[in-house]
Amino acid sequence: MRGSIQKSGFKTMLFKQAKIESLSLAITEQDVKGRSLWADARKRFFHNKAAVAGLVVLIMVAMFAFIGSQIAQFSNDEIDFMVIGQVAELGGPSIASGHYFGTDDLGRDLFARVVQGTQISLMVGVVGAAIAVIAGTLYGATAGYVGGRVDNFMMRIVDILMAVPYMFVIILLLVIFGRSISMLFVGIGLLSWLEMSRIVRGQTLSIKNKEFIEAAQATGVPSFKIILQHIVPNLTGIVAVYATLLVPLMILTESFISFLGLGVQEPDTSWGALIFEGAGTMQYGTLWQLAFPLFFFVITLFAFFFVGDGLRDALDPKDR
Repeated sequence: MRGSIQKSGFKTMLFKQAKIESLSLAITEQDVKGRSLWADARKRFFHNKAAVAGLVVLIMVAMFAFIGSQIAQFSNDEIDFMVIGQVAELGGPSIASGHYFGTDDLGRDLFARVVQGTQISLMVGVVGAAIAVIAGTLYGATAGYVGGRVDNFMMRIVDILMAVPYMFVIILLLVIFGRSISMLFVGIGLLSWLEMSRIVRGQTLSIKNKEFIEAAQATGVPSFKIILQHIVPNLTGIVAVYATLLVPLMILTESFISFLGLGVQEPDTSWGALIFEGAGTMQYGTLWQLAFPLFFFVITLFAFFFVGDGLRDALDPKDR
């Protein structure tokens, strides 16, 4: 009798011990999983209300750019002859007329033109930022990793190019080679990567003497593979943050050039060109020509800044 009781008590103790060990193992696995950089960064990013709101706004603006042309009742260059000469009275925003954002001073549907302007401005921002990120990351990582005279020579080139006025180069290229979107990309991409290269070089100098880099060197891995497979992936955080801040800078640059009349040319348009046109017709009471493109321009810039700040806070190792 006593032996059976001891056996049952022993089994109960083993069961409790096994349960405690399984619980501790589960907790340990959760703790280890919670220490993942990207999982932790994602959690902190989505706890940032301003960053999440900015992300939602960017998604909505992108959806507007992609599907807006299917909703529009008119094309971007179609003229409504019924409102010409009476834009202030008949060209206002109206769902019944199909001009959801009204018309411009030439009778063209403003909704369709804002859709096209959103597409072009976002394309300029994203492509320009991509050029800057790719060229700047590879250039800066190479200079920082190789070091020595090569580093000094490469960074002196960057210093010389940064001394050249950025906007002056873009305007000069557009005036000499013609006003087109492709030339705008060339002008923006020509100098926009310089600041990125300096940031990446500084980060590369701080990690190139780490143990995993020395292990790769000891095993005979070529330098270009070390740069691409070991250094660049460890710069993803800072590159992602800077990229989100570069996109609004590219949009601002394009908008300023288009505002000067040197950017996107008719019949194409962009936010800067639409704002320029709207500012010129304010005196006639057609405020919607300025309000709608300016609204999309402002909310997109703020959204990118909020997302960039959220990424910076989420990827900061000091906050982990």
